Amino acid sequence: MRLLLVKTSSLGDVIHNLPVVSDLRSVFPDARIDWCVEESFADIPRLHPAVGDIIPVAIRRWRKALFKRSTWQEIGALKRRLGETKYDAILDTQGLIKSALLTGCASGRRYGYAAEVAREPLAAQFYDRTFVIPSNAHAVERNRWLSAAAFDYPVDLPLDYGIQAPAVDLPWLTGDKHAVLLTATSRDDKLWDEAHWITVARALIERGLTPVLPSGNARERERVERIVAAAPGALAAPPMRLHELAGLIGRAALAIGVDTGLVHLATALNVPTIALYITTDPALTGVHGVRALHNLGGPGHAPTPADVLALAERELRERHA
Repeated sequence: MRLLLVKTSSLGDVIHNLPVVSDLRSVFPDARIDWCVEESFADIPRLHPAVGDIIPVAIRRWRKALFKRSTWQEIGALKRRLGETKYDAILDTQGLIKSALLTGCASGRRYGYAAEVAREPLAAQFYDRTFVIPSNAHAVERNRWLSAAAFDYPVDLPLDYGIQAPAVDLPWLTGDKHAVLLTATSRDDKLWDEAHWITVARALIERGLTPVLPSGNARERERVERIVAAAPGALAAPPMRLHELAGLIGRAALAIGVDTGLVHLATALNVPTIALYITTDPALTGVHGVRALHNLGGPGHAPTPADVLALAERELRERHA
């Protein structure tokens, strides 16, 4: 059996789809499972040993260069690649028009969300079979339930993201233990106050941990450097690829972060995680896993440093008891 999963973006959504691979491998141990994913997130499915071919797409990049000949050459090459393999089934767990179009380019029977529950109802027109999956379930479980419905297997399989931290060389990382502080997110209204991060970083240093703060662009790095300057002993991580970030996060004693894909990566890597929600509701997309996980806050209820440190102290104490 050869299967194709279509889940292209964003980072958190791609991570939320990893348990589908684990479920399929459990039910169909001899299946070949390929994955079509946005090129910038391809390092995530590469972490799962059950994923075969990874088919990268560049929709985000193509949108910025629609009138370039090279863009359409790449799109043509992608369509040929999707169509050249005969799949037994193609499963679109994204439910968007862009993902449905990709599903339509692949050769095989196509499965996805029914129009009444798809994020973009028109996407359902591209599938051969559709399924009504409750919209009020967590995103991880919606993906798993859709796969279980499409391939007719039980929905009560153990939750397993199926990945481990890759071995990466981090010569700049000092200290015996570190905590990763994920301060950056895609929207300013999701940010946590810098003073709060400074308070948390200083407390972790007193606890014997090295706070490590990654950043993805110049603006994020400026923010990180201000926090690090006010918390001597904390480290601003150098620019890192997603694969390297997975290695850094997976070796951490603790991860604390705002509503961003990297907190879900920490969850998938079984790192004790405290996720901070400032203006978004964690009910459907909060951290979701099998280790020590905490979703703090929500619209109008931003967490305080005291809230975070109480949980951090408890998790560190239990981990090293």
